[in-house]
Amino acid sequence: MADLVIDAKGLACPMPIVKAKKGIDSLAVGQTMEVITTDKGSMNDFKAWVNQSGHELLEAKEEEGVFRFLVRKG
Repeated sequence: MADLVIDAKGLACPMPIVKAKKGIDSLAVGQTMEVITTDKGSMNDFKAWVNQSGHELLEAKEEEGVFRFLVRKG
């Protein structure tokens, strides 16, 4: 279970990343955040953001048009 869940369904780029950044800033190092989005570009966006920001992408999956990302704060 994630320490924080961000529901960004229905939001277009760049809003899921903006919400994720604000959310992860509220966490301590090592805590996890789940982001749920329906933005089709979010798979590439989240992978790039995690690489740039120094966090760890623990899981990235898509089910029926809903993307879920589990990120550990680095």
